[in-house]
Amino acid sequence: MMKFIKTSIFAFTVWLGAPGAIFAQAGFGQAEKINADWHFHLGDVDGKNLLEYNNSWKSIQLPHDWSVKQTFSPTFASASGYLPGGIGWYQKKLTLAKADQGKKLFLYFEGVYNRSEVFVNGHSVGKRPNGYISFGYDITPYVKSGTENLIAVRVDHSQDADSRWYTGSGIYRDVWLIRANSVHLEQWGVYAYPEVKGKKGKLHIETELVNASAKAADLSVLNELLDQKGLVVAKKVSKTILTAGNKNQLKSTLEVDQPKLWSVASPDTYTLRTTVTQGKQVVDKSFVVTGFRTFTFDPDKGFALNGEPMKVKGVCIHHDSGVLGAEMYPNVWRRRLLTLKSLGVNAIRTSHNPQASALYALCDELGLLVMDEAFDEWEFPKRKWLQGWNVGVPGFQGSFDHFKEWGERDLADMVRRDRNHLSIFAWSIGNEVDYPNDPYSHPVLAGTKEGGFTQPIFGGYKKDAPDAMHLGDIAKRLAAVVRKYDTSRPVTAGLAGVAMSNETAYPGVLDIAGYNYTESRYQQDHKKYPTRVIFGSENRHDFDAWKAVKDNEHILGQFLWTGIDYLGESGRWPSRGFYSGLLDFAGFIKPRGYFRQSLWSDKPMVYLGTYPLRGGGAAIDAWSVLEAEQGKQKNEAPSMDAWPIWNYQNGQLIRVVCYTNAENARLELNGKVVGKTKAYDQKQGIIYWDIPFASGKLEVVGMDMKGKETTRHQLQSSKRQQVIKIVQGEEMQVEARNGLAQLELQIVDEDGILVPNSDDEITCEIAGNGRLLGMEAGNNADMSDYTDNKQRVFHGKMIVYIQTNGQPSDEVSLRFTAQWLKTATIKIKLL
Repeated sequence: MMKFIKTSIFAFTVWLGAPGAIFAQAGFGQAEKINADWHFHLGDVDGKNLLEYNNSWKSIQLPHDWSVKQTFSPTFASASGYLPGGIGWYQKKLTLAKADQGKKLFLYFEGVYNRSEVFVNGHSVGKRPNGYISFGYDITPYVKSGTENLIAVRVDHSQDADSRWYTGSGIYRDVWLIRANSVHLEQWGVYAYPEVKGKKGKLHIETELVNASAKAADLSVLNELLDQKGLVVAKKVSKTILTAGNKNQLKSTLEVDQPKLWSVASPDTYTLRTTVTQGKQVVDKSFVVTGFRTFTFDPDKGFALNGEPMKVKGVCIHHDSGVLGAEMYPNVWRRRLLTLKSLGVNAIRTSHNPQASALYALCDELGLLVMDEAFDEWEFPKRKWLQGWNVGVPGFQGSFDHFKEWGERDLADMVRRDRNHLSIFAWSIGNEVDYPNDPYSHPVLAGTKEGGFTQPIFGGYKKDAPDAMHLGDIAKRLAAVVRKYDTSRPVTAGLAGVAMSNETAYPGVLDIAGYNYTESRYQQDHKKYPTRVIFGSENRHDFDAWKAVKDNEHILGQFLWTGIDYLGESGRWPSRGFYSGLLDFAGFIKPRGYFRQSLWSDKPMVYLGTYPLRGGGAAIDAWSVLEAEQGKQKNEAPSMDAWPIWNYQNGQLIRVVCYTNAENARLELNGKVVGKTKAYDQKQGIIYWDIPFASGKLEVVGMDMKGKETTRHQLQSSKRQQVIKIVQGEEMQVEARNGLAQLELQIVDEDGILVPNSDDEITCEIAGNGRLLGMEAGNNADMSDYTDNKQRVFHGKMIVYIQTNGQPSDEVSLRFTAQWLKTATIKIKLL
C-alpha cells in the first residue's frame, strides 16, 4: 500500500472509487434491494414470538424512520428536536427459490438507528449498537430454500436523547439480500488507490477473496479499467490457489497513459471491473466507479488538488431531510447538493458520523470533496440539551457505552466501506471530543499557565473530571486503525478546545488539524507549530471568519456550521431544529446562502434583500438568538439574513442589502436610480441603502470597475395571493418503481409574482400509484402535524415529496388546494 511521509509538507496521491448504479451494494455477490413489504410495531414484544408473523403490525416500506412520524412535544428532548425514540420491531417474509440452495446468503443493512439485533427464523444472527455503521450477516445456516423465511429486527432507541442532534429511529437506509457463491469477493473487498507521475497513472488494486467451500479453489482474477465510453483502457489477470475455509489478498497494478483527473470542476471517472473465475465459471464480479487525482496539504501553502491551489469552501451537514427525517432518498440529496454547489460550496463534512453510501456516490459524481467523520464522542458522554440549545440541565445519554468494545471496529468498517469513494479527501476520527470540561479537563484551564490563559476558563480546572491527556492515547489507537486500511488520505479531527489539546499529544497524532470556531489561533499556532496543517473544521458564517481563511495562505479552508438546517439541537420550544444553514429544511436557498454565494462563487451574482430598519433581519441564526437574549445583538451592521421582500407601508424606512461579487452596485426603484452607486464593502461584504418604501420594482445592478453591467436582480411588490403554482408545470415524468417527485409549490398573485409573506395551508390529494412522503416548507417554528396531507407554506413556498410505485405508462394525478386560492394540478407519468 502506498505510504505518505510526514514532513513539513504532506503529499497525497489518491484514487478512490464509488459503487455504481447500486449505491450501497456490499461489493460482492448479487445484491437485491429488499425494501418492500415490511411490517412495523412501535413498542417491545416478547422475543418468544419471533417465529410468528404478525399481520396486525403496520405495513411499511423502507427506508423508515419512526420518530419523525410522531408528534412534537415539549416533554421530549430539544436535542432530538422534541421527537421521541423508543423500541421498535420490524418483520419481513423472505421467500427463497429452490435455486438458492447451496448459495451463500447475506443480509446487508446500510444503517439502523440504533442498538439493533437481527433475527432469522428465530435465530439471532447479530447485534450492532452503532446506528450509523453499515453491516452484514451471513444468514446461510438459518434459512431454507424453496419456502418462506422470517426476518425480524429489534431496534432499541429507548435512549432517545443519546445525541446532540436528531438521529431518527429505525431501519432508515436500504436493506439488501446478497446471493454469493461459496468462493466470492470479501465484503468491501476490492480496494484501489493511484499513483500519478507526470502523464502516467498507476492504479494499485487489492482484491480480497473468500473460500467458504470444503475444497481448494484455483482462481483467476481479471481487473479491467473502463473509460466513460465503456472502452477497456487497461487490464491484468492474476491467479491464486485459495485453500478451503481461508481468505487471501491479491495485488495488481494497472497503468494508464494521460489519465483524466477527477476535480470539483470536472469529476471525470473510470470504472474498475473485477471478475473472479474458477475454471470456466464466473463466481463473482464487482464494479467500482473510480478515477485519478492528486492532492497536497502544506502547512504554509494550504491545499492543492491536482497541483492547483484551492481553498476548501465546505459545509457541515447532518443526515436528516426535514419532514423525511433520517430516511435516505438519493434524489432528495442530489437536489440539495446541486443547490449547495451552485452557491460555490466545494466540500462537505459528514458531521458527525458516516452517512449513506449514496451520498458519497453523489459527491463523486457531482464533484464535491468530503471529510468523512466517525464519532462525536469517545469513552465519555457529552452534555445533551433537553430544554433548549445550551440552556437548562443537560442529560448524559450517548454512544460512549459501546465505544470501548465497538469503536475501533466501527471506524475500520467506515474506512473499508468508504475508502473507494473518489470524493473523500480526509478521515475525521472525532468532533469536539476535547471540549473543555465536557467532559475532559486539564490544569491549563485554571488560568495559571504562563503565556496561556490568564484567568479560569470553561469553569476552570476540574480535578475529578476525565484527564485530557487520555485524548492523545485514544487518538493514536484510532489513527492507527485508519492507516491500517488506508494511507492515501490524512487523519484529522475537529478540535473544540485547541488551547487545551495543545497541552496533550492529540493534535500531534493528526495529519491535518481542524479548528472549530478558533480563528483567533490561526496565526499564533502557525508560528508555534510550523509543521501543523490547519483548517477551519467548523465555523460561523461571519465575514471575518471567511477573511481569516482567504487572507491567510496557510489556512486551507473552512466548513460552515451548517450547510442545511437540520432537526434537533433545537432552541427553546417551539423549535424543530438548528437553522443556521445556507438552505432550509426544504432545500430552498436562504438569504445567507446568497451571501455565501457572493463570497464563494466564481460566477457573477447579485442579490437583494430587505427589512425594516429598526426591526433587524427577518430571520437570524441560532447564535444571534442567544446573543439577543443576552442583550448582545447589534442591529447596526447589515444582515446576512435579509429576505427578498418588497411589500411594506408607503414611506416606511427600509434597509435594502445587496450581496454580490461585483465591484460596484447601483440601486433602482421603478426605473430611477436611488442613492449612490456603491463599491463592494471590503469590511462587511455587504452593500446597503436605507430608503423609504414605494411600491413597484426594486432592482440592483452589479457592475465591473468600468461601470459595465455584469448581473442584476429584482424584487417586485406583490398583490394579494390568488394562485397555487407548481414550478414543474402541469406534467412531469418519474420512474415507475420507487420513483421520487419533488414538487415545488409557490403562492403567487394574479400576475404570477411570488407572495413571500403568505402562509396559506395547502392540502395535497393523490390519485394513482403514488404516496405522499411529506410536505416541507422550512419553517423551524411550525410544530404542527407533519404526517397528514396538509401543511402551511413558509415565505410563500413548499416542497412536496411524492413516491411512485406503479407500472410504466401509469399516471399519478395530484391536486393542491387552499381556501380562497386557485387549485393546482399535475400529472406524473411513470417511466
